[in-house]
Amino acid sequence: MAPRDLEGKTLLVTGANTGIGRATATELARRGAHVVLAARSEDKTRPVLAELAKAGGDVSFLALDLCDLASVRDAALRLLEGGRPLDVLINNAGVAGQRGETKQGFELHFGTNHLGHFLFTKLLLPRLAEAKGARIVNVSSGSHYQARGIDFEAVRRPTSSVTGLPEYEVSKLANNLFTTELARGRSGGAARSYALHPGTVASDAWRRIPWPVRSIMKLFMITSDEGAKTTLYCATSPEVEAQDGLYYDRCRAKKPSAESEDAALAKELWERSEEWVAPFSS
Repeated sequence: MAPRDLEGKTLLVTGANTGIGRATATELARRGAHVVLAARSEDKTRPVLAELAKAGGDVSFLALDLCDLASVRDAALRLLEGGRPLDVLINNAGVAGQRGETKQGFELHFGTNHLGHFLFTKLLLPRLAEAKGARIVNVSSGSHYQARGIDFEAVRRPTSSVTGLPEYEVSKLANNLFTTELARGRSGGAARSYALHPGTVASDAWRRIPWPVRSIMKLFMITSDEGAKTTLYCATSPEVEAQDGLYYDRCRAKKPSAESEDAALAKELWERSEEWVAPFSS
């Protein structure tokens, strides 16, 4: 039986109705936390909520569409108005290998994986600041090592590559830069921040990759339960409670790419992101 060591804590997981997010939410609920499952579809989340509640979990749903900054703002405001405390924010949701743009016209991966979470986190910082030892956990990817920087014009256009994978890599670099910039003082001391590689997980994030390619990819992938281990480590382990802004792989700190440690790039990304989300920041 899992220890009930998270009783009295509230943790929010984005993309919690499938894949790594579902595995993460399930374990957190087993350990006694109140878990907010933030996802786009309530219909797809309802069976997960019912399953966790039946097992004795304390769970709730928050409608959140990271592709639409207006939805992100509304979700954050609903949470803030509800008055519930927030101890840990796990930015897990994401898309991979898709093509398109968000409602506000940003490249789909960048807009969803980075910009939506950027706004969501920024709006929830005051609530996180009320908790003791709050944490922000950003699920990145080892794919960030392939990104050679951020083209700030390209992220304002629809996906240009055929596979969407180069754009995915850029969005994961953005996750790392966001984490390091939070640790440089942008959180105002509200929370410690962590970025991580969960492993290459056979999750729904890859569902738009053409089947022949996806079937081969999945031969080298791990399960969602295995992929959730590093997320859970960063979100709950006392071993990392004093650490801030680091990148983790297999539950250990690991050196990220040189671009991830580029302070000037992190600053520029933060300032541009702040400008882009400004219409939805209040």
